[in-house]
Amino acid sequence: MIAGHIDALTARLKPVSSKPNKAGYVQLGVAPYAGALNQTWWDRDLTIGGRVVVRDDETGKTTTKLVKFDWPIARVPTLAPHFGVGMMGNNNKETQAVPIIGLDNSDLFSAAAAQETTTTTKTYLGGSDGPAGSFAASQPPKLVKLITSELGLRSAASIVNWELELFDVQPATVGGLDKEFIFAGRIDDKLCSWAAFEALLCATDNQDEGVIKLVALFDDEEIGSLLRQGAKGNFLPLVVERAVEALCASSSSSSGQGVTFGPGVVGRTYASSFLVSADVTHAVHPNFLSSYLDGHAPRLNVGVAICADSNGHMTTDSVSTAILDRVAQLSGCVNQTFMIRNDSRSGGTVGPSLSSAMGVRSADAGLPQLSMHSVRATTGALDPGLGVKFFKGFLDNFEKVDAEWH
Repeated sequence: MIAGHIDALTARLKPVSSKPNKAGYVQLGVAPYAGALNQTWWDRDLTIGGRVVVRDDETGKTTTKLVKFDWPIARVPTLAPHFGVGMMGNNNKETQAVPIIGLDNSDLFSAAAAQETTTTTKTYLGGSDGPAGSFAASQPPKLVKLITSELGLRSAASIVNWELELFDVQPATVGGLDKEFIFAGRIDDKLCSWAAFEALLCATDNQDEGVIKLVALFDDEEIGSLLRQGAKGNFLPLVVERAVEALCASSSSSSGQGVTFGPGVVGRTYASSFLVSADVTHAVHPNFLSSYLDGHAPRLNVGVAICADSNGHMTTDSVSTAILDRVAQLSGCVNQTFMIRNDSRSGGTVGPSLSSAMGVRSADAGLPQLSMHSVRATTGALDPGLGVKFFKGFLDNFEKVDAEWH
């Protein structure tokens, strides 16, 4: 099994995202997810995307639709240094990191014109496009209108709710003199998740193998995983148990005897399984070499790094390290090593939650990147392919490597 996470730092629209206009600016109420809205989010071209819950009054059916805009809509502007207020300190994310999404200078008009504008706005919010008291009435009118049009809805009243978030609209690109870098957003953990998924697609499909190859990608890792779709939920154990039950039933129907499904066979399955927790790790930074331990400083374009932590934030131990090193040997890969300094704070992964829930052997191994938790990060142009090569090698060679231990 290989497990990663698909969520990344972002800013999500609040349940009521409308905010009073200030000095002619239309602003958007957002809340940081994990450590978002840090300084790297300021002065970036941000847009909006996510899931919209829609109800069709004619059919009575409720469904979800995806929406994503490809041009900048929002921006969190910095304050110019001329005002004497430093922007690199601690800024209030509630009051000083509020995105601007438009302009409305109606307050500069005459009282009559302002009243007319106010009346028009109220009519829109309480009219056919957004009944008073509806969800649409609690959101910025122009944003509601934009999403209604983008989804081809007859009326904004069809919008029951939404889960929308901000993201940097700048696309990923390659850079460097030899184009040896990838500059992109959300590398943590899209990079390892993509590599694991591609490895599964490329893995050998041999009916004679005695293993099931599985990749599990979870949400909410950045906020602790303790949600239904997170790694601390029961989804993966249930999938494994259902697969074992189906195989037992198939074995019984084909041979007449087979294996009886029950806790014993599930327990044996877990005991013989192995999990790679695939999350990105920190590449060595040339300007801050003292922040890294000697021999524990992964480089870009070399290979995955096996990550260790003495306090259990990672699942790696001597046995699991030996297994992954053997996998690398058989796959023609180079493994690196990472461990955080004693005076630095270690991050976590989905590994401890999953391995403890199922009682499976496990190791943490991920591709290195610079600028983790920045709105835009850096990895090596070869690293995605190196990740696919290693993870495919794990899926294809684990049965052989495991047999060497028995």
